[in-house]
This record gives sequence, C-alpha cells and structure tokens, in this order.
Amino acid sequence: MLVRLMYASRAADSVGTDELAAILRRSRQDNHAGGITGLLCLSGGIFLQVLEGGRSQVSALYNRIAADARHRDVVLLSYEEIGERRFAGWAMGLIDLSRLNPALLLKYSEAAVLDPYALSGRVSMALFDELIATASVSCSP
Repeated sequence: MLVRLMYASRAADSVGTDELAAILRRSRQDNHAGGITGLLCLSGGIFLQVLEGGRSQVSALYNRIAADARHRDVVLLSYEEIGERRFAGWAMGLIDLSRLNPALLLKYSEAAVLDPYALSGRVSMALFDELIATASVSCSP
C-alpha cells in the first residue's frame, strides 16, 4: 500500500547550505533503498516535505525526522493512502525557491513567503504541484 505524507518543521539554527546538501545526499541514498520518493523545501528556516512510499517505510522515516534534532515544531499536514505517486521521479527533489515567482506564493497564502503552518495540507499540496509544473524542482533523482 502506498501513502503520501506531508509535514512542516522549523529548522534548527545549525541547518545551513552545507547541512542541507548533506541531508539531501543521505536522503537520496536511503530513500532509493527504501522505495521512498518526494520533495523537500527549506525557506526562511521552515522545512516543508512530501514523502511517498510504502506505509511502514514512510511512517518509520517520519518518526525518525520527528526525533531529529535538526527539526523543531514538527507538524503533520496530511497523510493519505494513494493509488500512485506524484513524485516518482525524485528520491528526494529540492524545491528551488530562487526560481519561484513570489506571485505563486500569494496565490495560496496571505503573504509571498512560505508558511505551511498557515496553510492546509491540501493547499500546500496544490502549491507543490504548481512548483513541479513551473520547473522549480532541482537536483537529479
């Protein structure tokens, strides 16, 4: 059974460019082996991530993330059983907000900043879908 999980968290102060690159490298290795796909976004100290895969694998990964000292205020935004993956092309894709037109954020929120704590899971997923459509996802699968 496939599931899709979306969560938000606040990054610990120590998460910078180098740490993000290390997270992505490790995620791609581990996720490929575990059959997990998804996308990650870090903006303004806030992580927004979607994970897809088998129920037990996604749940175990989410539990590890929730216990990881690099994350604070972890909030589950959505969890659903799915028939197919939306993000099958990425062991872990990175949303490149430098390529983003701020008007896209305004379409879904009160301000042109990423704040998943102020959005529903459904709205956050719609934003992810548009980011993919506008080629705002970087890094190879």
